[in-house]
Amino acid sequence: MRKSLEILQASTLELSQLMRQALETNPTLEDITEVTSLDEDAPDPEEADSLDHLNETDDDWRDQAILEGRNNQWTQEDEERRQRLYDNIVAPETLQQHLQHQLDQSLIDPKVREAAQTLLGNLDDRGFLEFPIIDIVSTCSSSKKHLDAGLELIQSFEPAGIGASGIPEALLLQLERASGKDTLEYRIVRHHLEDLARKRHPQIARALGTDVDRIAEAASNIGRLSPNPGGEFDPTGNPYILPDVIIEKNDEGTWGARLTGEHLPSLRINDFYKDMIGKNGVDEKARAFLRDQIRDGRSLIRSISLRQETILAIAHKLIEQQPEFLEKGPRHLRPLTMNDIADELSLHATTVSRAVAGKYILTPQGLMEMRAFFATGYQTESGAEVSNAGVREAIQQLIAQENHAKPLSDDAITKALQKQGIKVARRTVAKYREQLNILPSHLRKSF
Repeated sequence: MRKSLEILQASTLELSQLMRQALETNPTLEDITEVTSLDEDAPDPEEADSLDHLNETDDDWRDQAILEGRNNQWTQEDEERRQRLYDNIVAPETLQQHLQHQLDQSLIDPKVREAAQTLLGNLDDRGFLEFPIIDIVSTCSSSKKHLDAGLELIQSFEPAGIGASGIPEALLLQLERASGKDTLEYRIVRHHLEDLARKRHPQIARALGTDVDRIAEAASNIGRLSPNPGGEFDPTGNPYILPDVIIEKNDEGTWGARLTGEHLPSLRINDFYKDMIGKNGVDEKARAFLRDQIRDGRSLIRSISLRQETILAIAHKLIEQQPEFLEKGPRHLRPLTMNDIADELSLHATTVSRAVAGKYILTPQGLMEMRAFFATGYQTESGAEVSNAGVREAIQQLIAQENHAKPLSDDAITKALQKQGIKVARRTVAKYREQLNILPSHLRKSF
């Protein structure tokens, strides 16, 4: 079950690495794309001596050959070196996987676990919770009580700062874990972060009743904190992001989805090993080993097939739900929750969350995370629905068109959005502006 969930969550690149590792370690598996039936040098499975053939295809059988009296110089030291090499063939761990491992090891109430699983699906690449609990509670089956408990659990995970609503809370979580709340650094971040950003050390010193040197020292300590807790797992650090799904129009002019798997191995169980189990004269230990390897190989193949089917089914539902986005762009991405898709596919919402984690989809609007399709949103005065992504794009457009000598404040942006029929709070505008890495108006001003 754990392996199946790991495969479901794996990105295309990670899945490729897992499959190639399985080909290296499981002698009964073969890659159909690499099997060449016309290769005259390949041993004939019907005529080849069983152990000779095993020795040529997997080094695990070298010791067995020695027991059979064959001349083989494969030593225990060679075997240990080979095993260390295999042990080091690992896929890079994603933030979602890192947090999922910690959640799996947590002894907690099942309802809190389910709530925490839902929250993991709502974390962005930095490890920040994209939406407030009050918004998430309306889109899932967990209560606010369990979501609050789930968030508290996630915020206890490593790295410190995960599960924060933004940079300020991430810094506070890191400071609280390191030395508690009763420190100068904590009070500065809690109450004087904007003054700190502008290096107003004298003002902070007066407000907190200390000297400027002590504030400078605290500022230096705060500077060592990470504003991006999930940064070490940042998928953009890998330049080879491969889409798992491609959405495009077919010859009939309708949208369709297809999996990208041309570069993935195509696994199957080698018939020779299946036949070998039933042959007389095969050592019982060898037979048991083969039986276990075949069972593991079939389980892997089933898990991969289920992963592909699930991702493709979700992609088809996204096409049904988001046709305007595909035609017109991010502004027309409508609010959608994982529960909506889960209900239509008769899946659990956590299954959808696992399936879309770390997956990328290539659309006419560019390469994007599948998780980006799921967002709460707002209803305009005209009754149309606009997602958070649509609101962010509207904010970005307003700022792009502003007068740089008189940049728009968050209040001004809020009023401009209201004129477009989008009612959002000023603090929401500020949050979305930060997510877009856009500075406050006083720092954007130019002459």
